[in-house]
Amino acid sequence: MTKFIVLYRSSTSARDQIANATSEQMKAGMDAWMAWAGKAGDAGVGLGAPLAPAAHVGPGSSAPGVDELSGYSIMQADSAEALGGVLDGHPHLLMPGNSIEVLEMMSMPGM
Repeated sequence: MTKFIVLYRSSTSARDQIANATSEQMKAGMDAWMAWAGKAGDAGVGLGAPLAPAAHVGPGSSAPGVDELSGYSIMQADSAEALGGVLDGHPHLLMPGNSIEVLEMMSMPGM
């Protein structure tokens, strides 16, 4: 199986989403995620976590974008296409403007 990092992008930061959600909205959101995780089965290596806004390190500057990383998961599948089927119906995609990126985690030669 190949491992993938799944990055969740949103127009609203995870911090703002959490701060502005009612307890009922938080419960409904977690229930939806847990239902999806159950459907994902063995493909879900780690559910991950929400992410705070990025800090920029290095030369130049960086400003928060409209499409910020808001969370991640670690998953596994035979291919990115196969993982796409697992991600169908993911609750993150139910929010307007949200998207998901899937990146293969490559092995380092000699390690």
